[in-house]
Amino acid sequence: MNLVEAGLGAAVAAGLLSALLALTFPRRMRPVPVGVGTAVVGAGGAVAGAGALAGQSCSVEFPALLPLFGASFAVDELSGLFLAVTGGVAIAVAVYGIGYARHGLDGRCVQAMTPLFVLAMLLVPTADSVGTFLVCWELMALTSLVLVLAEHRRRDTVVVAGRWYAVMTHLGAVAIMIGLLVAAGHAADDSFPALRAAAATLTPTAAGVVFVLTLAGFTSKAGVLPLHAWLPRAHPEAPSHVSALMSAAMVNLGIYGIARVGFDLLGGGPAWWWLLVLGLGALSAVYGILQAAMSADLKRLLGNSTTENMGLVLIGLGAAGLFASGGDRVLAGVALAAALLHVINHAAFKTLLFLAAGSVLRATGSRDLDELGGLRTGMPVTTWCFGLGALAASALPPGTAFVSEWLLLQALIHGLPASGGATAIVMPVAVAAVALTAGLAVATFVKAFGVGFLARPRSSAAAEAVESPPGMLAGMGLAGAACVVLALLPSAVLPAIASVSTAISGRAQPAVSGVITLRLNGVAGALSPLLLIAALLAVAAVFFAGVRLIAARRAPRAARSWDCGAGPLPARTEYTATSFAEPLQRVFDDVVQPEQDIDVTHHRESSYLVHAVEYRQRVPDRLERRVYEPVLKLFAAWGETARGLANGSMHRYLGYGFYTVCGLLILLVVIR
Repeated sequence: MNLVEAGLGAAVAAGLLSALLALTFPRRMRPVPVGVGTAVVGAGGAVAGAGALAGQSCSVEFPALLPLFGASFAVDELSGLFLAVTGGVAIAVAVYGIGYARHGLDGRCVQAMTPLFVLAMLLVPTADSVGTFLVCWELMALTSLVLVLAEHRRRDTVVVAGRWYAVMTHLGAVAIMIGLLVAAGHAADDSFPALRAAAATLTPTAAGVVFVLTLAGFTSKAGVLPLHAWLPRAHPEAPSHVSALMSAAMVNLGIYGIARVGFDLLGGGPAWWWLLVLGLGALSAVYGILQAAMSADLKRLLGNSTTENMGLVLIGLGAAGLFASGGDRVLAGVALAAALLHVINHAAFKTLLFLAAGSVLRATGSRDLDELGGLRTGMPVTTWCFGLGALAASALPPGTAFVSEWLLLQALIHGLPASGGATAIVMPVAVAAVALTAGLAVATFVKAFGVGFLARPRSSAAAEAVESPPGMLAGMGLAGAACVVLALLPSAVLPAIASVSTAISGRAQPAVSGVITLRLNGVAGALSPLLLIAALLAVAAVFFAGVRLIAARRAPRAARSWDCGAGPLPARTEYTATSFAEPLQRVFDDVVQPEQDIDVTHHRESSYLVHAVEYRQRVPDRLERRVYEPVLKLFAAWGETARGLANGSMHRYLGYGFYTVCGLLILLVVIR
């Protein structure tokens, strides 16, 4: 038995046992064994992923497990990477969840679904047949839906979010099912090896249908435009540790599906496939970070940030496929390495950010940045953790996302001279999208951290906030440690990424190598994150030492900060999240199209004297308004019309049946 088999076996056993304990143990005793069991499930997945990335493999079949087609599982390098990422996220979330579950989330159903959700996410990348994959995908969708609805009795918005998530995820599953069944219809059976063997026999039209349908389903799960509408709803309403699992682990499986079908099962494809992927990624990255920059809801901001980061990953996947279709394996390897590294980086910092947001929500009962502030006093550890996560997500050195976005830009820029036709237009646009996204991400997380944690408290709940329990802090600490390691030594995960990109792109030499200095193999480019961070720290140390040396030569003098001569300023005079984003909103006013409403109340005695002015602003999802609202109105009108058909008359119902049978008979006569 190798590491892959041992890890997956332990994960399955621990997941089922944890769910059983959640159903049988009393409320007080439930969180600890379930949390420990979930951590074991994650550890098993991480071990299995590490073994697969080291070259071990696993293949097993259970013919009697599922009716008609049985169950088939296999693990390769691509599966191993996503197993390791999902397992790592689950460990941090499980430790955190032991303390967070005592915040009213220790019910039997929620506790039982958590390890099953993690187990389902581990099974998805191990599925080796169409039937097995669809069953595991649906199991992941159902368990996550139950967890999204965990707090439906507290807020009506949870039910709305759950409804959106259920509809979108199942429509995506239907698209994936149809696409894979079209591919299986040209193969000997529904196993993935048979699909690989039959890929060469698919006509361009059939292959394109398979790719577009599966792309629609997988991008829906990844929260990519235009099928992203569920994500900014479900992530804020789900419990925070569930939000971390969904945003840092579950959405990655949409990326896995695109890579598995596009690169592996279909063997690549024409350039237009990957131009479509790259275009969707660029739109999602820019639109997602714009929505995040305008948001004052902390968890909704993080959810929109997930759309942005999945867009960046898709830019890398699209560029890799585009370069591979043109025969440039070198740049394809660099772009693919950038995409996979960003998957790992995003999993680390988004876990940390959602866990820190959950800590804030537990302490204050609010996720509205306009009502927070001053949390650094009562919640110093959470403040440091969120600050670390914000730096990691900002794509600035020494942030975690800096290296992966630098790699992505290197691939895109080096691809400019060799591009032609449509590619010559797309590549500069992609470079501009990545650069714009990085700048907006800095502004977004400066707003979230500065307004939410460093400003004065704007509510009594924020002023009285206290630090979270040790278990929650430990979970944040694990995610924070992963962010630091990935920022300082991204070379720690480069061998794993090299094995995956080599298996997918077919290039024998790793795209990126080096321990201290990362060097691109085949193109010019080098970066040393550790030396860069050391240089930044040295410059900062010299600067502060110089300031202190100059200050030491002068006599200290106490003075109150400038306050316009009006005394200490209250918290209401500070920037709020809404006012901080207002300049950005003006720049992108035609894109976000905010809704503003001003109510002026006058005194009774005189209509010329203003008693109060109330200002409200909302930044709706423009795409949702233009695409989803007309469709929903059409279905609503259809439903209202259908009510008139059912008036209770038995004669009318018999007539419906008669006309239906006649129509079917006529149809059979015509088509035979």
